Amino acid sequence: MGNLHAGHASLLRRARVENDRVAATIFVNPLQFNDPTDLAKYPRTMDEDLSMCRVEKVDVVFAPAVEAMYPPGATTIVQVKGLEDPLCGKSRPGHFVGVATVVAKLFNLCPVDRAYFGLKDFQQAALIKRMVRDLNFPIEIRTCPTVRESDGLALSSRNRRLTPEQRAQAVILSQILAAAQDALRDGEHRVDHLKDRLRPMILAAPLAELDYLEFVDPETLEDVNTVKHPTLLAIAAKFGGVRLIDNAVLSPAGTD
Repeated sequence: MGNLHAGHASLLRRARVENDRVAATIFVNPLQFNDPTDLAKYPRTMDEDLSMCRVEKVDVVFAPAVEAMYPPGATTIVQVKGLEDPLCGKSRPGHFVGVATVVAKLFNLCPVDRAYFGLKDFQQAALIKRMVRDLNFPIEIRTCPTVRESDGLALSSRNRRLTPEQRAQAVILSQILAAAQDALRDGEHRVDHLKDRLRPMILAAPLAELDYLEFVDPETLEDVNTVKHPTLLAIAAKFGGVRLIDNAVLSPAGTD
């Protein structure tokens, strides 16, 4: 959705290495915003975005107008049942319908062999993989690791909206992920105990309002009660009006 940063650049670089030609799509998708204020505040930095694409040797930038993507009277949507409901889907109803619909449209309008998505939004990547499988898109989905600041904060276009105080406290999200992995290495596998251990950490960031902290199966996104296999810990919190997400796939003790 534009406002490109080093995380996006890492996707472009990997695509450049693995393919003969690289296309980037840039489109601030109104369908995936359930809060009009959030849509209005979303940063639009097309000049800077195009500059990054030139630096990363992108061959084609596809940046359609809203009217081209959603012509008057358009009513068709794409819904990936099950994966759209948990985690961010609970507090952002309709968001993932918007994601699935726009990505399906972009795949049709800008056909490719491979598409690259960052794992910072793990739920989005899982949903797109399922959509591609279910709808028989002839596209291979490649997922790439989250890129982080030196203090662990996951890169996000939303980070620039944080105040200095909020930015300093936002690092608690990655610290919680690290603490969860440490707890698993210590032998704690029960999710209720892990949550009891992790939730108080948010108090160290008084500007943070916790949305969710959930342990789920990485494939189905269904809740788990005990971490017996690699498990996704997903977390979301608001810092003022800025909602941030982070996640990590955790390994139980003895499986590293």
